[in-house]
Amino acid sequence: MTALATRLTRAWNLRHPIVSAPMAFAGGGALAAAVSRGGGLGLIGGGYGDPAWLAEQFRAAAGQPVGVGFITWSLRKSPSLLTDVLRHRPAAVMLSFGDPRPFAAEIRAAGARLLCQCQDLAHVMDAVDVGADAVVAQGTEAGGHGALRGAISFVPEAADYLRAHAPATLLLAAGGIADGRGLAAALMLGADGVLMGTRFWACAEALVGARHHQAIVATNGDGTIRTRVADIARQIPWPQGFTARIRRNAFTDRWHGREDELERNVAVEGPRYRQAFAAGDPENTGVWFGEAAGLIHSIERADALVERIASEALAALRRHEGAAHGAR
Repeated sequence: MTALATRLTRAWNLRHPIVSAPMAFAGGGALAAAVSRGGGLGLIGGGYGDPAWLAEQFRAAAGQPVGVGFITWSLRKSPSLLTDVLRHRPAAVMLSFGDPRPFAAEIRAAGARLLCQCQDLAHVMDAVDVGADAVVAQGTEAGGHGALRGAISFVPEAADYLRAHAPATLLLAAGGIADGRGLAAALMLGADGVLMGTRFWACAEALVGARHHQAIVATNGDGTIRTRVADIARQIPWPQGFTARIRRNAFTDRWHGREDELERNVAVEGPRYRQAFAAGDPENTGVWFGEAAGLIHSIERADALVERIASEALAALRRHEGAAHGAR
């Protein structure tokens, strides 16, 4: 197929301007490798830090060029984890949800590209300050943790800021993107590519149970909620300002809006949550996907998905160009 060339594909030697999000517990080496094999760049989810698991996932990537992503505030508790991972020579490291400054120099010294995921313009300014190679403007539509900005206004605002202050810095859009229309729209808004989580969460290579995959296929875009209840049940102290978008289910119906009560009962409810997650129960635990669920109707192979989304985007952009010429 004809490649969809952007500044991202040219700078990073990719066929398609598509990066998979480093989803904790779901984005392993097999998924990252499949995305890279399809012409994008796959990122392994570093999560809260398990060096043995990360080493296993880099082995599972089987030599494909892949990157890794970390929850920055958690990484600060175990900074040696970054040093260990850099020995695997990742193509890129993404830092999210915290100050990137303590880690930027080590990442650059290892020859990896630095991505900073940002949820507001102040985060974009921090990314520019540390010399990030790419900024990810994450809209609130995204699954998992995030904040409140909507992608359709945040992405062009970030593009304008970068154009004025750091024109060499690449921009990726994230949040609610699951097909070629979303990729084409992101490029029209000023991004150089996209970072997608939910769409790749719903891929055969993701570390996601069958019943959770069935749940996303059955869920529309109204079927998620931004909430703190999963973090309370897991007893993970996320910083103020970040909540998680997960599927609406019996667990969220029971506890969203009753967070204080959940905290008081976490000694009982925490083990219940973890047992349900381990069992693949889609009703009594967090099911981690975003509003793009409404655009997902099947579980697919990631490499073929990358190719198809890029082809769809190219066709959409050509139709737009043809329509624009016809209107003159």
